[in-house]
Amino acid sequence: MLLIKLGGSIITNKEKPLSPRRRTIDRIIHRLKKVDESIVVVHGGGSYGHYWSVKYDMHTKPKKYDPRGVSIIKNSMVELNRIILDSFLKNKLNPYCLPPTDFVIGNKPTIKKIKQIEKIANAGLIPITYGDALWYGDKKSYILSGDKIMSMIARVLRPRLTIFVLNVDGLYSDLKTKKLITEFKDEKLFIKKSSMDVTGGMSRKVTEASKISKMGLKVFFVNGNKPDRIVNAIKGKKFEGTLFR
Repeated sequence: MLLIKLGGSIITNKEKPLSPRRRTIDRIIHRLKKVDESIVVVHGGGSYGHYWSVKYDMHTKPKKYDPRGVSIIKNSMVELNRIILDSFLKNKLNPYCLPPTDFVIGNKPTIKKIKQIEKIANAGLIPITYGDALWYGDKKSYILSGDKIMSMIARVLRPRLTIFVLNVDGLYSDLKTKKLITEFKDEKLFIKKSSMDVTGGMSRKVTEASKISKMGLKVFFVNGNKPDRIVNAIKGKKFEGTLFR
């Protein structure tokens, strides 16, 4: 089984509110037709979820946030999810919408429910879930990031490969010279931060990818602007990106 994260920065223009990159989404999903293996997909919020999260000052820590903000963020994520689902259908693939509330209660994953995801994937469907605003309890809520969902699912389902599809080639040791780290070994990173990101951006991806690799699982960071690299990573061919061994 493959676990694939479509990052918010590749499926939307993160610096422009509510702006999907439809052509890029279609190109990535079209390439996934070449994959003859069960797939589970997680997607980020990009300029949909993060735009409203910033506006309503909502973060990953459970607190008593404005219920209006929770409602708007959830509605916005459903809208973005619909764009992703439509692209899968247009490409003759079979998406299965799976809101995170189907397998997360409060902020704890339900192992039994996550195991059901694999059964869905093996039935010829592609489970698609996403980062979202979740009710925590006692009038509290929080943002559950797609990156966090990746490690939740990986821990239970132990995919053959975990792939984070990004808007860049991978991790860089130096942003000026664009020196790509082909194999990450906990070295110092130079990470550009975005003002429109409440879940930790690239730093969060590195944290969750490191957790997954320490479970004994391979993780790749791949540039979604060059979608053939995704297929090459899956098929064990040479590709440009960052490996967490």
